[in-house]
Amino acid sequence: MTQYPRLREETERIISQHVREREQRTKDHVHLLFNVQLAYMNTNNEDFIGFANAQNKANRRTGEKKSVGNQVIFKGWMSLHNISFMKGGSRDYWFVLTAENFMWFKDEEEKEKKFYLPLEGLMLRDVEQGFMSKKHAFALFNPDHRNVYKDYKQLELSCESEDASYRWKASFLRAGVYPERNQDDDDHIPAHDIDSNDPVLERQVETIRNLVDSYTAIVSKQVRDIVPKTIMCLMIKDTKEFIKSDLLAYLYSSADQNDLMEESADEANRREEMIRMYHATKDALKIIGDISMKTKATPMPPRVDNDNLIKPFTNGASTGPPQGRKPPPRPTAHAAPRSVPARPDLPNRPAPGVPRRPDNKGVPAVPTRPR
Repeated sequence: MTQYPRLREETERIISQHVREREQRTKDHVHLLFNVQLAYMNTNNEDFIGFANAQNKANRRTGEKKSVGNQVIFKGWMSLHNISFMKGGSRDYWFVLTAENFMWFKDEEEKEKKFYLPLEGLMLRDVEQGFMSKKHAFALFNPDHRNVYKDYKQLELSCESEDASYRWKASFLRAGVYPERNQDDDDHIPAHDIDSNDPVLERQVETIRNLVDSYTAIVSKQVRDIVPKTIMCLMIKDTKEFIKSDLLAYLYSSADQNDLMEESADEANRREEMIRMYHATKDALKIIGDISMKTKATPMPPRVDNDNLIKPFTNGASTGPPQGRKPPPRPTAHAAPRSVPARPDLPNRPAPGVPRRPDNKGVPAVPTRPR
C-alpha cells in the first residue's frame, strides 16, 4: 500500500480505532475474571493442598529448621569481663557462635574449651564503659533474671572496634538473640512485629502460609492460562475477522474513493519511467526487425579438401614403410587381392642453383673525409 499513501493512512486509522475498542472490552473481561476469582475460594479444588497436608508440611519444615541449628555463624576474638569480682578485669578468648549455643576457647585451635552457653531465652543489651575505655561492650542476659554465667546475671563482652561489635550483634540476631527493648519502644511496636519463640504458634503460622501459597498457586495457574486465551479471542481473532470482512465497507464509507486511490509522486515518476522504457524498447525491436528483413545472406562455399595435394618429396629414397611401423599383412590364399592405387610420379625438376655473389666491380667506393 505504499503506492497509495492516503489509503494506507485511512486503513491504519480504522484498524487502530477498532483495536482500541477491543482493548477496552478485553480489559473489562479480564477484570471480570479477577472478580470471579475473588468472589469465592474453592477449597475443594483437586490441586488444593488441604489442611492436613499443610500441617504435615509445616511440621517437616520446622523439623528441618531444628536439624540445621548447630551451624557456625561467626568466630572471632573478644574480651570477657566476668572473670573476677574486681571491676575492670578482663581476658581475651576465641569465641564461636552457632545457631544454638555460644562457646569460647583459649585460642584459635579450639582444643581447650572454656565454657559452653546455650542461647535459648537469652537477650542482648549494650553496656556502658568507663570514660577512659575505648572498647565497645555489650552483655547477654536472661529476661527471667536467672544466672547466665556462673554466679553472674549477665555475660559482659567487649570488642576492640565498633565494626567488630556491630558484626557480633548482627550474628547474635541471626542466632535468635534479640536486643532488649524499652517499655516506651514496645508501646509503639505493632503486635505483628513482636517475635515469638512459641513452637505451636510457629507451626500454626507455617500451616496458614502453606494453605495461602497453595491456593495462590492455583489462582495464578488459572489466570496465566485464561488471560492469553481471552486476549487472543477478543482482540487478535476479532481484529482479523474485522479486516477480512468489514474493513472494505468502512473504507468505502469513510472518504472519496478517488482521493484514496491517488498515487504518490514517487509512484507516478516510476510509472512514467517504465512507460518511457517500454516505448524505447519497442522502437529498438522495430529497428532490429527492419535490419533483419533487408539483410541478405550468402551461403559459404564448400570446403576444399587438400590433404592429398600435400605429399613429401623424396629423392631416390626407399619406398618401404617407415621405421617403427609394421608392414601391412599379406593377403591369404582365400582372400581377394586388394587393389592399391598407384602413386603419382614425382615431378622430375632440377634443383635450383645457388645464388652467386655479384662481382666487386659494381661495388661503390667508400667516401673519404674532406680535408
